[in-house]
Amino acid sequence: MEGGLPSHVAVIMDGNGRWAKARGQARIQGHRKGVEMVRELVAACAEKGIRAVTLFAFSSENWRRPRLEVRLLRQLFLFALDREITKLHDNDIQFRAIGDIGAFGPEIVQRVRDAEAMTCHNKRLRLTIAANYGGRWDIAQACARVALEVRAGTLEPAAITPDTLVPYLSMADVPEPDLFIRTGGEQRISNFLLWQLAYTELYFTPVLWPDFDRKQFDLALESFAGRQRRFGRTGDQVEAAWRA
Repeated sequence: MEGGLPSHVAVIMDGNGRWAKARGQARIQGHRKGVEMVRELVAACAEKGIRAVTLFAFSSENWRRPRLEVRLLRQLFLFALDREITKLHDNDIQFRAIGDIGAFGPEIVQRVRDAEAMTCHNKRLRLTIAANYGGRWDIAQACARVALEVRAGTLEPAAITPDTLVPYLSMADVPEPDLFIRTGGEQRISNFLLWQLAYTELYFTPVLWPDFDRKQFDLALESFAGRQRRFGRTGDQVEAAWRA
């Protein structure tokens, strides 16, 4: 049995800076072009019936970048929120942000919460932006919340299983990604959704994010459709279950 169409796609959008540098432009120009490609990807997912897309916009490690670039990225995030949220709402798309967004300051936090509230009942597609997010942070904060239950006496340590942590993870209310895409040529997960990507199909492409158009997305979907997802079973077991 082949993979068909993924329900949830997760993306690391890598290569904005290199795209700009190759054209003699400032790195921020690459990030601006990258926002346009986000719009294209979200539209493509909605049209194809994909139910969720999660984008790694700013990792907890990105604070190490030059201070000017971080400041410009923050401004771009605000601009994108102001410009895009009404369009998302009009197209029945739900917006959500995950990560420790408090570090961006109260203005962004309020804009994010307002956007989440505006779109919370939309059903066509779930768009999640991971900002100041790290997979290790996600697991650690889930563990801390489980520890509070143990301290309160409502949970025995011996009763803790992997399933115990799941409700406290950032993406607990969304099925785990079926397909992970990373553009830009790097072949690593880079601390993104470490827990959630355990059984996700991985797709790496050298194409830089600003060039990742619908044709490139279709190539990723074709790759996914040709894979057999076994989840620990044998291929024969998967085929038998599909035929049944």
